[in-house]
Amino acid sequence: MSPMFGATVTIGIGIDPLLQLQAVSDPLLALKNNPSSSSSSSSSSSSSSSSVSLFCNRTTTTTIIASCSSSSWRKKKNSTMASSNMRTNNYLRHVESMKLLPSGAGHISHLNAVILGESLASEEDDFVLPSEEFASQANVQSPEQYAKMYKRSIEDPAGFWSDIASQFYWKKRWGDQVFEENLDVRKGNVKIEWFKGGITNICYNCLDRHIEAGLGDKIAIYWEGNELGVDGSLTYSQLLDQVCQVANYLKDVGVKKGDAVIVYLPMLMELPITMLACARIGAVHSVVFAGFSADSLAQRIIDCKPKVVITCNAVKRGPKAIYLKDIVDAAIHQSAQSGVSIDVCLTYENPYAMKREDTKWKEGRDIWWQDVIPRYPNTCPVEWVDAEDPLFLLYTSGSTGKPKGVLHTTGGYMVYTATTFKYAFDYKPSDIFWCTADCGWITGHSYVTYGPMLNGATNIVFEGAPNYPDAGRSWDIVDKYKVSIFYTAPTLVRSLMREGDGLVTRYSRKSLRVLGSVGEPINPSAWRWFYNVVGDSRCPISDTWWQTETGGFMITPLPGAWPQKPGSATFPFFGVQPVIVDEKGDEIEGECSGYLCVKGSWPGAFRTLYGDHERYETTYFKPFAGYYFSGDGCSRDKDGYHWLTGRVDDVINVSGHRIGTAEVESALVSHPQCAEAAVVGVEHEVKGQGIYAFVTLVEGVPYSEELRKNLILTVRKQIGAFAAPDKIHWAPALPKTRSGKIMRRILRKIASRQLDELGDTSTLADPNVVNQLIELSDA
Repeated sequence: MSPMFGATVTIGIGIDPLLQLQAVSDPLLALKNNPSSSSSSSSSSSSSSSSVSLFCNRTTTTTIIASCSSSSWRKKKNSTMASSNMRTNNYLRHVESMKLLPSGAGHISHLNAVILGESLASEEDDFVLPSEEFASQANVQSPEQYAKMYKRSIEDPAGFWSDIASQFYWKKRWGDQVFEENLDVRKGNVKIEWFKGGITNICYNCLDRHIEAGLGDKIAIYWEGNELGVDGSLTYSQLLDQVCQVANYLKDVGVKKGDAVIVYLPMLMELPITMLACARIGAVHSVVFAGFSADSLAQRIIDCKPKVVITCNAVKRGPKAIYLKDIVDAAIHQSAQSGVSIDVCLTYENPYAMKREDTKWKEGRDIWWQDVIPRYPNTCPVEWVDAEDPLFLLYTSGSTGKPKGVLHTTGGYMVYTATTFKYAFDYKPSDIFWCTADCGWITGHSYVTYGPMLNGATNIVFEGAPNYPDAGRSWDIVDKYKVSIFYTAPTLVRSLMREGDGLVTRYSRKSLRVLGSVGEPINPSAWRWFYNVVGDSRCPISDTWWQTETGGFMITPLPGAWPQKPGSATFPFFGVQPVIVDEKGDEIEGECSGYLCVKGSWPGAFRTLYGDHERYETTYFKPFAGYYFSGDGCSRDKDGYHWLTGRVDDVINVSGHRIGTAEVESALVSHPQCAEAAVVGVEHEVKGQGIYAFVTLVEGVPYSEELRKNLILTVRKQIGAFAAPDKIHWAPALPKTRSGKIMRRILRKIASRQLDELGDTSTLADPNVVNQLIELSDA
């Protein structure tokens, strides 16, 4: 506690409240006002005349600021407010408003909060504070520690990231120039390079490095199959053996450094094995989500011209079988018609989904994994690569146009994903980590394969569906493997909410200590359910914002470091400078809403779009010259917290009001009878655009006109009349990919009655949902 004031309040991590709250939004100001707080605990003084500890308060909410009545504290508050017109340094734009109290003007009379592990978070709670016990053991234990690290990461990025990179193995260290960047198209071609000249290998750092440190017998992967009782595991030594066998096979069939390999596998252990095998020999893997159509797969084959395609004959997701080899055969046929031929198709036999004899086969091209891989040696020399040599291609696709081949390179991505994993999840060597994402998406690359293994973590790979055989499967897996960090998508959280608390509470879940959210903004009511029910009000939630293009987390809570607000991604990760700009590209200060951009580069940033650098610049750097444009909308509140409002193409312009779809969805889901909602814009004769809401109700709740009116009224009350939905479309379910992402382009087509333009629905977990929605629209 600070010796500076006559009265102090211990808030979660034992520092003065004004300094803590300042540190959340303006940590450097707090450090300047109280330099002793960043030193050792011995610098704390007992000279304070009184101290109020919130750790002793067991009530549902805790009044923080009202507890501070010391005249010296009030004097400090007034002096802080008097300096409110001072501008912070540019790199502290994300914390601009925390020169003041949380009200933004000092008028708030109290602040409602709960402390981690002590009570349920309710709708009235502004903050969820880290407990003293959690914070004292966290990797980042306080706002001061974050402020010190963040400041250095911005003011001395070369030194900051060099120190972290030095923790990994490099055959040759990079040169004096740690990074080179140009994000301004007006000054020439966009260019981002980190650690260029440094020679390393990410597979070696994921596996060999840990084995040499004595961790060879530690479990690297627990695999849980689709069916109950079907499982497996690999230690780090066993994983390296299998990686080397696949790597040796790839070399034997002619794959060399820089060659592309298409991977079309489900969530078997063979998927991360293949990714690591490619990385070991310097090949560029391009994982395609096993569920994309033949057309989509063919587009990717034609674009990157792989030496080999690796697949599986079939997979079961829940009770449904998906015949992957048939899809691959059709894609290879289409590719050949476009002049790209595939000579090798390595196929893994999945006996739980399809018999070998039932698999269509082309002799001379198709090869069974089990027939060849075990024959190869379990040692394979490492192909040492430059930090800027390509590691993988990952294609992103929209409703139209050619897929974008996002290219990530080796060194910067390695350092950034490992570091974000460590700090955003507060990783400890004893943790069991489970990310529910598929490796066909960036989340599976960064936080199933590379991030965890670079940290020597034990990781869960799950083949099946979270609602099979029932909606308690996730918690069954958590208890079975003693999962301590659980990272999933808001869509899964909301769908499990709909099933009720009973399927959660019948399992222990005592092993959980950190939860995570990824993929889209999580609405506050889902956040609270995740926190209260799944986490038993004791697990902080890392609500992460990032993208395929960023490689790793950009804005994220650090568990234990500062209070959380339900639904907010909070503050930027080290080295990240988020700015909010208006339509002219001018940066907006303080409390605001606008377009989310990033100033300056970070190690994990993608370097180009494969074969189309012009599109790379046009899409991401020309909209706002000098910045990386995320394509997302963002609000920054009076306390400096960031709230993602969704893609800017998900912003609806109603009579001049720009309304984020996520904001309307959050309001709808706050209604106790609404389980999930998805909002899109439609043309409106008068308003320009209207708001069209697809609503899924809680199980057992019937559709009714009264409920429709209540839902609209809920939005009117929470946001305003201008945001009231023009149409409520009842939805038994929403069209989602198997990873849980809502396919909003399909909803837009249904809402606008463009039913002949629905596009590819093959990646949906249940394509029948589309027909149900169309029928209900007609009704």
